[in-house]
Amino acid sequence: MSLSSARQRRATAASPPTDDGYAKDSKDRRRRPGGDGDGEDEGIKWFLPFLALGLLRHMSASSNLIHDCDEVFNYWEPLHFLLYRSGFQTWEYSSDFALRSYLYLFFHALVAGPASLIFGEHKVLVFYSVRIFLGLISTITETVLVVALSRRYGKRLACYVLAMLCLSSGCFFASTSFLPSSFSMYAVTLSSALFLLEKYAGAVSVAAAGVILGWPFSILVFLPVTVYSLIRGSFRRVFLSGLLTSLCFLVLSFAADYYCYGRLTFSVFNLLKYNVLGGGESHLYGTEGLSFYFRNGFNNFNFAFILALLFLGVVPFARKKYAPDLLIVVSPVYIWLAFMSLQAHKEERFLYPIYTLICVAAAAVIDSLPDFFHDKYLSDQSIFEKIAKGLRPLILGFILCASHSRTFSMLNGYGAPLQIYQHLEHHDDTGPGSILCVGSEWHRYPSSFFIPSYISEVRWIDDGFRGLLPFPFNETLGGTTAAPSYFNNRNKAAEGQYLKDIGACTLLVELDLRRPYPSRGSDLSTWEALAALQFLDRELSPALDRSFFIPYRWQQNNVFGLYKLLRRLHPDHA
Repeated sequence: MSLSSARQRRATAASPPTDDGYAKDSKDRRRRPGGDGDGEDEGIKWFLPFLALGLLRHMSASSNLIHDCDEVFNYWEPLHFLLYRSGFQTWEYSSDFALRSYLYLFFHALVAGPASLIFGEHKVLVFYSVRIFLGLISTITETVLVVALSRRYGKRLACYVLAMLCLSSGCFFASTSFLPSSFSMYAVTLSSALFLLEKYAGAVSVAAAGVILGWPFSILVFLPVTVYSLIRGSFRRVFLSGLLTSLCFLVLSFAADYYCYGRLTFSVFNLLKYNVLGGGESHLYGTEGLSFYFRNGFNNFNFAFILALLFLGVVPFARKKYAPDLLIVVSPVYIWLAFMSLQAHKEERFLYPIYTLICVAAAAVIDSLPDFFHDKYLSDQSIFEKIAKGLRPLILGFILCASHSRTFSMLNGYGAPLQIYQHLEHHDDTGPGSILCVGSEWHRYPSSFFIPSYISEVRWIDDGFRGLLPFPFNETLGGTTAAPSYFNNRNKAAEGQYLKDIGACTLLVELDLRRPYPSRGSDLSTWEALAALQFLDRELSPALDRSFFIPYRWQQNNVFGLYKLLRRLHPDHA
């Protein structure tokens, strides 16, 4: 045996084990960006993000406001009709127009149906069961995203994202809203996570479900991940996965529409035609300027929204970490903001699909702050780089405190309507056949799930609104298959939408903002107050104080009215 041969054997024996799978896996992990050794383990486990997000989403389900009357009249009310054969119908659900998908409602009826059998007349519990279901979907999709980010970019970035998902006002409110835009947010979150986990076929399938079952316009949000999934994965497998998923949901949607509308129609196409192809005039329902979404983005994410917009400026400094994959995931923030800002008709809920991506982009910017001051030619960190590392938790903490401040202000300032309507179940001594009247507060009506059985009707009374209001589903005309003549797509008030004989009202819900002109409920010879809760007066309160809870200033500087539940006095009590 030669000396060189012996030396070679000793060197080989002293070398670490050469299990190819382990070595390759370790090398791949070290190669993945994330720094500071975070990429050398499996990242965050599933339990922690699921627990944290689950707790916050349960809080959202139990305390969230209803931020848009479309959520009530286009989703909660038709769902109530499917379950209880009563509820309000909008013109979009008229068989003549058929703009809304019943498949989306059937998906939620999978939970609402059994809940209605379990809880019986306690319909409020059915309402909250659906909300908890929505919170569970949000928890699952966001947990997958956090785990995917931790495996790909390290624990620190994933923890930043987790904190923002838990505490940002935007995600808190959107996560349990019964809206297609929220469903698209779930799908965007899961699709992005699967893309980062290199599950390309799954990412495209989820994207297809988000577009067809959720919101067709969100196709723009899914576009970057879909295109790159087709490029990265097996094109044939990814394409077929997306195609089959799309065909499956299109067939189901068509069948659901045919069953409910009673004719051959396709709500997905009808909605696109009305809003995109010149078939309708959505601007009739309100227009806003170019800054609308930027103002709303700041309200819901405060400085995190500004940081998210700066993500493109960070990429050159953190190119090895975030380009191209995280850039692909985050790019819909810019695409969607640009597209939606150019539309005349704007609503806050239209931004929901990109809410989780805003958190990812903002967290990436915070995580990359030291990269701005890193000098690759120096072995030691500069003082500025050390300061930047120290600033990261401070910036994140400030954003989270501001987010909590916003959430607190919203829940406490505008939470009265849901609480007032829940008082109805405690006043069944009013008697069967009671009529509940609502005037200018029709747009804060929380749905028929809050109306006890002793109330026979909910009627609108004329307080000056000249747009088209919802009418009860008409079983005589065919229920969901009906095409009532009083509906129109011009937002013009219809004959009969108001109750003319206000004397027929047994109960009244009213907002008293202490204006110079008296409210109906101020006539104490006619009405008695059953409940009254504080409600923030937006017009008379300073913008900063009403938008964020600032200790000692919020209660002192804001102006409040009273949200009232009133009952008509009997003649012998007058």
